[in-house]
Amino acid sequence: MERVDPNDPHRYDDIIDLPHHVSARHRPMPMIDRAAQFSPFAALSGHGDAIAETARLTDARRELDEETQAQLNERIALVAQAAPQRPIVRVTWFQPDAHKEGGAYLSREAEVRRVDLAQGTLQFTNHQEVALQDIVSLEGDLFRLCTTDTEEI
Repeated sequence: MERVDPNDPHRYDDIIDLPHHVSARHRPMPMIDRAAQFSPFAALSGHGDAIAETARLTDARRELDEETQAQLNERIALVAQAAPQRPIVRVTWFQPDAHKEGGAYLSREAEVRRVDLAQGTLQFTNHQEVALQDIVSLEGDLFRLCTTDTEEI
């Protein structure tokens, strides 16, 4: 038997133009089914998702010191008083993660609808709610106006 050079570009010249074999017994497989037999096989279904979930990072919740918490409580009271005027505030809060320890700090600027002290929530006109206990920062023109008024007195 003669050895074929694997780099020879003419090594298949003798069979390249032969007709493709078609079975007389079996119908040809539809293209969609042929493609499916080459799709990747996941021996451990859900394993990739579990690895991705483990690799997903979360932030640890930071505790506010007493002074910062007192200032934040004053700002929440100001927002509650000004809620009928629909002030726009930028709120930053800690959103606990549903699947693992920790969470994420989120920020949003929106128009305040009301502060519900009974429910412990800050409600926006877009129907989003943030738990007062999760808020770490409140910013906006409302607070700048209040500080300027008190400094002038």
